[in-house]
Amino acid sequence: MKAIAPLKTLLETKRGKPLPLPPALARLYGTLRMPLPSGRPYVFSNFVTSLDGVVSLNIKGHESGGDISGFSATDRMVMGLLRATADAVVIGSGTFLADRNHVWTAEAIFPKLGKEYRRLAAAIGRRNPPLNVIVTGSGNLDLRLPVFKSRKVQTVVFTTAAGEKRLRKQRASESVDIRAIRDRAGTIKARTILDEVFRIAPCKRVLVEGGPRLVGDFYAERLMDEQFLTLSPQIVGHEMEDRKISLIMGRSFAPRDPLWGTVIDARHGGDLLFLRYSFR
Repeated sequence: MKAIAPLKTLLETKRGKPLPLPPALARLYGTLRMPLPSGRPYVFSNFVTSLDGVVSLNIKGHESGGDISGFSATDRMVMGLLRATADAVVIGSGTFLADRNHVWTAEAIFPKLGKEYRRLAAAIGRRNPPLNVIVTGSGNLDLRLPVFKSRKVQTVVFTTAAGEKRLRKQRASESVDIRAIRDRAGTIKARTILDEVFRIAPCKRVLVEGGPRLVGDFYAERLMDEQFLTLSPQIVGHEMEDRKISLIMGRSFAPRDPLWGTVIDARHGGDLLFLRYSFR
């Protein structure tokens, strides 16, 4: 594997407290500041997008962000860094099924820096990998997959009553917690997810890795504090009726209720831009 060049900082605001990055991570990323949570966990998301706003080609074998980033090692390094700072990682069923053999830890996305990620987690007071939170309305999941059976992470599945009934037909590992969330409308609200996560393990930081419908729910309920966005120099293009996926799906904000962020950080690595936007 080629050595990763350090990111070049283009813009950095003094927002938040610098995290104690080990030397190798500090050399590659620079200073990473994260605001202290107040009243509830600090919620942030991370995506890579093409220049024309595509985050997934949504084609079998090409659903992941790797096709968008060009399988960038630098992007994976940043993904691992963000997972290392999080107490919980929230994943929708679509994202889960697109990478069903994955486990949502820093080491899994970039093993080369696994030791450094663990040092960072320990320095901020976290002994275990982040809680992996899978959100599924249908409960159509295979509990034999690694995130459920490897015992590398504690996993909780939030689902509906019907989804719980389906999942209970399988034999689950002791490290898997299945919980039915019963909202009036039969949907699983972002606020309820956040409240339930906090009951299981009081969290300072929650990373939402998607998919776009789940991220859209967090934005719609005004629970997303910050968006990390890797901008790839790729133009994907759209046909009129294709299935490509953008950053937010299933929600529309503008023109009635537009969401405006504030850019708080910008870095450059290779041909990628690593941006951070604050949403209040």
